Amino acid sequence: MLFCGMNKTTLLDYPGHVAATLFTGGCNMRCPFCHNSGLVLAPWSQPGIPEQEVLAFLQKRRGVLEGVCITGGEPTIQPELEDFIRRVRELGYQVKLDTNGYRPQVLRHLLEEGLLDYVAMDIKASKEHYGRACGLAHVELSLIEQSVELLKSSSVPCEFRTTVVKGIHTAEEFTGIGQWLQGCKAYYLQNYRDSEQVVRREFAGFEREQLEKLRDCVAEYVPRAALRGVD
Repeated sequence: MLFCGMNKTTLLDYPGHVAATLFTGGCNMRCPFCHNSGLVLAPWSQPGIPEQEVLAFLQKRRGVLEGVCITGGEPTIQPELEDFIRRVRELGYQVKLDTNGYRPQVLRHLLEEGLLDYVAMDIKASKEHYGRACGLAHVELSLIEQSVELLKSSSVPCEFRTTVVKGIHTAEEFTGIGQWLQGCKAYYLQNYRDSEQVVRREFAGFEREQLEKLRDCVAEYVPRAALRGVD
């Protein structure tokens, strides 16, 4: 398995754990506000890190790091993902997976095999506007819905999260998201931040007061709705 980047130490990506974050290349969505455009649009242009190099690093960091966060891009499109996770777990690490939920069959299998310790799933928008937010002319919403229900019913710790983007999202959007995710364990709103790595640089974030109002729209249905990474 080839990786396109590695953050050797993070206290943020895996809640409650000192972890390393691994970035996979390629994605089955084209969110216009994605901040990892290189990984999504041109993964072949990124410097590759071979799996054996990653495993050797993790071997050396045993006792220092507690977990490994696998993100992207979209990790579930990688055919070697399961085998790699098994090797990571053999080293004694807990594994967190970041996913867009568009391959529920992969997510279900990893959960059934007991290979995941935490899952974070991105919710791009309300059901009505999902295609616009994820950049697909046609989105099979039933696949997203399967992943949502799978995680809501799972005993594995998980969270849902939305990157909040002015020009994409409205208050009504978050009422719809709240109704959809009712009963979930945790939900976070993360403010959009512009950078040169964004797929299309035509968006902006919200002010904190506006974000709090959007959170309140969700909190009516999801009590554990909160802001994350907002100053």
